[in-house]
Amino acid sequence: MYPIRLSIIGLLIFLMGCSTPSTLVEIKKQPSLPKQFFNTDEQAKGDSMQWDMIVQDPILKSLIDTAIQNNNELQIAYQKIELARSQRQFTKGNLLPQVNVGTSSSLRKFGLYTMDGAGNIATEMTPGKMVPIDLPDFYVGIQSSWEVDIRGRLKNLDKAALSRFFSSQEGYKFVVSTLAADVALSYYELLALDNELIVTRENAKKENEVLAFIKAQREVGKVNELAVQQFTAQYFNLLILEKEILQNIRKEENRLNFLLGRYPMPINRSQSSLYTSNQYLSKGISSSVLENRPDIKAASLRIIASKFDLSAAKAAFYPSFTINAGYGLQAFNTRYFFRSPESIAYNTIGNLVAPLVNKSAIKSQFNAAKINQLEAMYAYQQSILNAYVDVVNDFTEIDHLEEVKKLTINKAKLYEQAVESSFDLYKAARVPYYDVLLSQQNALQTNIELIRIHKRSKISLIQLFKNLGGKW
Repeated sequence: MYPIRLSIIGLLIFLMGCSTPSTLVEIKKQPSLPKQFFNTDEQAKGDSMQWDMIVQDPILKSLIDTAIQNNNELQIAYQKIELARSQRQFTKGNLLPQVNVGTSSSLRKFGLYTMDGAGNIATEMTPGKMVPIDLPDFYVGIQSSWEVDIRGRLKNLDKAALSRFFSSQEGYKFVVSTLAADVALSYYELLALDNELIVTRENAKKENEVLAFIKAQREVGKVNELAVQQFTAQYFNLLILEKEILQNIRKEENRLNFLLGRYPMPINRSQSSLYTSNQYLSKGISSSVLENRPDIKAASLRIIASKFDLSAAKAAFYPSFTINAGYGLQAFNTRYFFRSPESIAYNTIGNLVAPLVNKSAIKSQFNAAKINQLEAMYAYQQSILNAYVDVVNDFTEIDHLEEVKKLTINKAKLYEQAVESSFDLYKAARVPYYDVLLSQQNALQTNIELIRIHKRSKISLIQLFKNLGGKW
């Protein structure tokens, strides 16, 4: 009889193995990643980069440190690490037998015409005493259950959880990097607004002096009321611009305080930091540095996790084997608990279960795991491509801004000279007053433009460093 049963089990396992789908996943290959971002003779000093390579302002460093300590989004990211850690501990624990201590009590009653009831009538519980119709049962002991990991399902689930744990750690690093960049961007935005405010107030002061001169000219009949009205309107425009800049400063301070994880308060800063020279980043840096980016590392680890998930899903097609065992004390009366060996009870049960009817559900779960792996692989390829393009764009943007900055500096100097020249010529009655107005407007616009170019240059450097995987 036993050989027949074993043959049936063996045949069942064979049939299950024959119908198991493949875990092989193929995707369209992308062109290989270029070794460098640019064809240049420059060579990078190393692939490991820290934020202090480009952040020299001690105030900004302090603000970033504060954000890392207090930012709520960063705390959320940390909790995801703890969640992944707990999930991994859960899957790791499933590899071990589950052992529990428990107690139970019950009262069983069988009818006289049932098999158990008839047996009670003919069975002596003790000499001269038959088994009663109502039979109590008390038990205390250890119960254990262990799924024997024949096909490595539990082991693969554990490896998948471990990969996700590592992925969550990289995700945390990415949030830190993004937070540091956001604080720096907000800080330089604030510095740019400060400098725009300084320029606007200086121009308003000069405009007020010119307006006083124009009013004096009107009193002696050298200009008409139209000139006074236009210069007054120009002065009011500067006052309005000042108000708008102040409002933008308040909003940017609030945004920066939000990143710092605190309520609105004044932000200490150094306006001159906007004009410090940018740190040099070699164009000859190897493109392999992208593999050190936390988000790309996380994407790579998600691929690994998805592969283990797929292997675990494949194992569901095969029979599972579970061993259940128990050992304890059992009696119909608690005072008989410790009468050994009569009260000792134990059991060992092995269950071999193979899916037959529900194979469609298992196949559906397998296909879902396969789709998840494909998604993870394509997401990784896309993240690499996006990162490479972003770095190239950042380098070209920095070069472009450096050239534009030089030209704008020269243009600003010329417009400042034009303001003085036009006013001198106007006083000598050699040019009309609107030439003075036009020169002032051009000078102000160019100075604000130059400030914003300096800001864009800082922002581009921050973005480049972040996209290269700079670490804080």
